[in-house]
Amino acid sequence: MKFTLFIARRVIRQENRSFSGLIIIIARLAIALSLAVMIVATAMVSGFRETISDKIYGFWGHVNISRQSLRSSFDDLPMPVDSAFLNWAGQKPDIAAVQVYARKAGMLKTRTDLEGVIVKGVSSDFYGDSFRKYMVGGELPAFDGDQPAGDMVLSRSIAQRMQLEVGDSAVLYFIDQDESGLFNQRYRKLRIAGIYNTGLEEFDKMFVLADIRHIRRLNDWGPQEVGGYEIFANRTDLILPVYEEVAREADPFWEVQSVYELIPGIFDWLNLQRINERIIIILMLVVALINMVTSLLILILERTTMIGTLKALGANNRSVRSIFLVQAAYIIVWGMVIGDAIGLSLCYLQQAFGIIRLPEESYYVSVAPVSIHYGSIILLNIATLAVSLLFLLIPSALVSRLHPVKTLRFS
Repeated sequence: MKFTLFIARRVIRQENRSFSGLIIIIARLAIALSLAVMIVATAMVSGFRETISDKIYGFWGHVNISRQSLRSSFDDLPMPVDSAFLNWAGQKPDIAAVQVYARKAGMLKTRTDLEGVIVKGVSSDFYGDSFRKYMVGGELPAFDGDQPAGDMVLSRSIAQRMQLEVGDSAVLYFIDQDESGLFNQRYRKLRIAGIYNTGLEEFDKMFVLADIRHIRRLNDWGPQEVGGYEIFANRTDLILPVYEEVAREADPFWEVQSVYELIPGIFDWLNLQRINERIIIILMLVVALINMVTSLLILILERTTMIGTLKALGANNRSVRSIFLVQAAYIIVWGMVIGDAIGLSLCYLQQAFGIIRLPEESYYVSVAPVSIHYGSIILLNIATLAVSLLFLLIPSALVSRLHPVKTLRFS
């Protein structure tokens, strides 16, 4: 092995002075650019998944519990408050918070505009930490007073369409049908305490946050009735275990859904991004492999005289092949170092300056998000080196076909 490394070092030192110097530079650049593209693609796909998922979690929680119903309506059916269930957040290590909610369809009216909305009533246990980062104006009102809070929180899209600002007031109208079949109109005049923007148009164009006690009074519910529960796990990898635990212990007439079941469309779209990521990685690996195979063939053909001499002196095929594989590994490693530097630099620049902008209505974010996972980058480097060297065993087999007599005769 010392002999192989010694010869390989001598060959590497002379590479810039040989005909193959330009080929080696091109091979390094191919490895570098391929790895840089893989790093950027992985970071952006991870950024999309984490950013958009966090927005959904902040709005719906990780696990949702409601009363089973055959009707298709935004109005929730009442279910009892289970104090033992609400205390799970302090008793079970996997659960960060449990909050109650109730939804009711209504109309938001100003002097000049009228728009249909869904009022999501929340209580004093509202997990504001997960939602507060989406506030773009004003603040979340307190829902723990003796009387129902006279404030509400609108989305930025609703506020812009209806020309409302923080501090303005608007009227929420609700129409219910009583037992005799007559329709009754009720209303609540609330002040706009804050404006939020998640970037998820499906939610932003419809939902208004208000005190759950308004929903109870409008629905003639008791103080111990809610429309459902939202559960937040401590980590996203605990969502399914928490869902399974809740499904086992919840009332059989309650409908328990993970957020993936509740909003499948967006998560299916996010999973498609992972498929695109894998396609990009495979394509970049193919480009790098083609360049490395071509470069190694040129290196071998350029040094046929050296191969013949080494074989004439007693070197076996395995030792000679090892010399070129060591040289190829040197080229690949340097290419990966350059590729890591380029890829990480592009990711850091995007994080710092948001160079790549996106239409928020189509991608749910206004700036392309980047999430750097160093473990994934290390795996990409290891996979690139391992796959490249594995495929380079094929062209290096050319060494065994070179006979010392022929190579020295025509040198």
